[in-house]
This record gives sequence, structure tokens and C-alpha cells, in this order.
Amino acid sequence: VLAFSKLFAEKDIAAIIGPIRSTQTQAASPTIAKAGIPTMIGGTDPSLTKVNNRWLFRGRPNDSYSSRVIADFGVKTLKKAKWAIIHSTDAFGSGGMNALAAALKSQGITPVLVQGYTNNSQDFTPVVLAIKKSGADVLATYMANSQDVGIFAKQLRQLGVTVPWIGSPSIVTDTAMKLAGPALYGTYAVADFNANSSAEAKSFADKYRAKYKLDADVYSSWAYDALYLLKRAIETAKGTEAEKLRGALLATCGWKGVEGTYCFDKNGDGLRGYNVVRNESGKVTFIQHIDFKE
Repeated sequence: VLAFSKLFAEKDIAAIIGPIRSTQTQAASPTIAKAGIPTMIGGTDPSLTKVNNRWLFRGRPNDSYSSRVIADFGVKTLKKAKWAIIHSTDAFGSGGMNALAAALKSQGITPVLVQGYTNNSQDFTPVVLAIKKSGADVLATYMANSQDVGIFAKQLRQLGVTVPWIGSPSIVTDTAMKLAGPALYGTYAVADFNANSSAEAKSFADKYRAKYKLDADVYSSWAYDALYLLKRAIETAKGTEAEKLRGALLATCGWKGVEGTYCFDKNGDGLRGYNVVRNESGKVTFIQHIDFKE
């Protein structure tokens, strides 16, 4: 909140690319609303764009879509019915858990376990034991921090849990995969960015690899799209006057970014789909992209 307040104190700020963390955006939202400056966000908690704040624009699909993809893939493709949901207790994790529970309910399934944990936990043993005791045949996670994913994955395997695992985008981030290593092999994820999901994503990934010698992931992809969405809106608005810039962002439809094809709704949400991917011995492989109309 202090960082946003310092930025808003400057008179020449036209727009801001904000955090990827839902909790941080949630905390700063009243300050952003008061300032009246277009702010791109990467947090995926569905409620962020529905709290009467006209100035938030999401550069990623929200978790009402990730949850539907997780449920659809787990039930229809993996044919699993006994679900354990593990989630961080922050805004992102709780929002994702609620959305997934609702998506499963629509398919006639009640999870056998719903277990929360605090971010930056060092010992997930009680959580893992609860999964084993529940009799779950599939695991779904909404974990905010890549570091938590790494620790959880290793402890999960050490205690012998090998059921199929479908996670939120954090389990295919570069950090999580390096920390967990083989413990994440064979897991599935919903990911809003994957290099093989489109020509735009492939081009971005190739250029990112050439420049930084690293694989592009969601942290780089969403911010890249956010910057170019703002560029396009400023050009359309022929300036940076806040209301005109807001209108230009909301009018954006059909623009192809590296995360997908954007078409903003009245709430400031631009994307409605996710990719299903799999960790194949440390390499993230693309399976399919699923888009929703609403």
C-alpha cells in the first residue's frame, strides 16, 4: 500500500503495472480506487475485479476459469472422483479453493479433503498425512508461493503420496521446478502461459530465452502483455487521460498477447481460458488449451 501511495504522489504517472499477488492487490485496491489511475494486475482471485474498483485491469485469466479447467480435466480425462484440495489461506488460495469446490459440485463431486496452510510453511507433514488418510485418488492445489510448492512436493513424495496432482500455475514456474526436481515429474498444471500454446507465446519464449538464458514463465508473460496492452490503449486513446485510457482498455477485444487473445469485459477481465500442461521429466509439455465464453 505504501508503494502505491508513493507512486500516486507523482503527477506524471499514467498507469501502473501492479503485483501478481492477489493478497497485495486486495490490500492496495482502496488506494488504487481513490487515485483513479489504470492499474494492471496479475492476481487471479476472481473477486478482485468485482469490488467496485473501476481502475483494475487483469492481465491474466482469473481462477473461476482455472478451477473449471482443473475440474473438467480431472473428472473427464483422468476419471477421478475422490478429490483432495490443498490451498494457501491467502486471497489467492482461498478464492481458488472455493471456485474449484464449486466447479466440482457442478459435476456432482464433494472433495474428500479440503486443507489450508499458511504461506511460507516449512513443514507440510500434517497436510500430507491428511491426504493419505482421506483416501483421495487425485490432488488439486492452489499454492501461492513457488517455494512452498518445492517443499510440499518433496515431502509429499517422501511420505509416499503418488496420486495424480493437478496444480495452479505456481507448480510449473521455473523456481518451483528447480526446487522440487523429480518430485514434480508427472504432475499436471493449468497454466495461463505456455510457449507452445500460440505463435505469439512461442515467439516471446524464444526471444526471452535468447536474451536472459532462462525459460519464460507466467511472471514474465503477464507483465509483458500488461505493458503492451497499456501501450496499445495509450495509442488508441491518443494520450494518457485516465478516463480515455480506461475506455480504451475496456474496448480492447481480439488483441493477441502471449497469454492469449484478450477481450475485456466491464469488470476489467480480459482472458477466459487456461492451458493444461504436464511436467515430463522437468520439461513442461503442452496438452491443450481450453477457453470459455464467459
